[in-house]
Amino acid sequence: MEWSDEYEKLLFRMSTPSVVIDNTSCANATRVMVDSARKHGILLEAVQVLTDMNLSIKKAYISSDGRWFMDVFHVTDINGEKITDDSVLKCIEKSLGTIHYGKLKCIEGLTALELTGTDRVGLLSEVFAVLSNFECNVVEANVWTHNGRIASLIYVKDIDPGSLIEDSNKIDRMEEMLRNVLERDNDIRSARTLVSMAVTHTERRLHQMMFADLDYERKPIIETSDDRPVVGVHDSLEKGYSAVHVQCKDRTKLLFDVVCALTDMQYVVFHATVNTSRHRASLEFFIRHTDGTPITSEAEKQHVILCLRAAIERRASQGVRLELCTADRQGLLANIMRTFRENGLNVTRAEISTTTSEALNVFYVTDAIGNLCDPKIIESVQQKFGLNELKVKEFPSIDHQKGHKSTWGATASLGNLVRKNLYNLGLINSHS
Repeated sequence: MEWSDEYEKLLFRMSTPSVVIDNTSCANATRVMVDSARKHGILLEAVQVLTDMNLSIKKAYISSDGRWFMDVFHVTDINGEKITDDSVLKCIEKSLGTIHYGKLKCIEGLTALELTGTDRVGLLSEVFAVLSNFECNVVEANVWTHNGRIASLIYVKDIDPGSLIEDSNKIDRMEEMLRNVLERDNDIRSARTLVSMAVTHTERRLHQMMFADLDYERKPIIETSDDRPVVGVHDSLEKGYSAVHVQCKDRTKLLFDVVCALTDMQYVVFHATVNTSRHRASLEFFIRHTDGTPITSEAEKQHVILCLRAAIERRASQGVRLELCTADRQGLLANIMRTFRENGLNVTRAEISTTTSEALNVFYVTDAIGNLCDPKIIESVQQKFGLNELKVKEFPSIDHQKGHKSTWGATASLGNLVRKNLYNLGLINSHS
């Protein structure tokens, strides 16, 4: 009996990560240590937990040789400060302690629409017009663009009765209309639509969609920055690894994006280091294929370089950041997207969410060819929706070059932002 109990304890220990949080040994960051049995994808799950809480990973040391996985992360809040809120620290420990179980954000009663195709001015206006015509409420949506391609994951529900769309004929007709919109630029080969009831991690899925769309093989329509990520792949044959080096601007979720790409390409990270300093990041990974072999050809090395560069650039904030906070209403998104199109504005990225009856939307916009917008046009669009509802929060192309902090970070309440993210992840209730 004693042997059986000890064996059960051992199994529990191997399947449950050990998490230790240290707030004393590092002066400017909170140290998070994770110790667990190794499995494919566990590094991505750990990094995903931290980034979903809006935490920045300033340093990391990763090792998973043999059958054990040991990580040390140095993290800060969005203002670059140590984590001191006990409720946040407890949530970090709880969430990392369950990463073996692959818990996902639950979005029940919604229909997921996946769209990929050729980006163009006015495309999103047509997409949301279709959804409005089919009387669908957009509950959440994320849009990424890169190298002339677009990927969008949209969660919708029936306006009446306000739940899952169950009419299969309606779904088929809506999917056909959306496909027609995406294929308008003779994009018959690569335009894709998918309707799903499955729940997934939104940003993880967007990476997979753009990777499957081969966005990394396409040339940028316009070069928006001279400071592109520098990626190198080298042999480390004495240990049987391939070494991957990345040098680029530091930003939130950078490690998540890189590890997503390596995972999608079926590589396993055995060792890694991450260092950031003065808005720059240096990352080094020692990887193998899932079958244990290193990279052996120059062609594969170039493929890895292109894919990692694309993964880093997809989330790059191009253009003016606009935030719309207003009462939700039928056709709101179709209306604002139509206004953007009529004023020659292209949406390069969007984060759309509806909580109760309020719409909280973030848009990054450029002119039709990817340049910074005319301020007079932005002001004209603001006048239409109200200066207090549609606000200019950031000019990334200017602020980032000068090393300025985002005005969003200066105007937002840190406590509210962290608690909102924890609530969305289901880690605290609305009264916490």
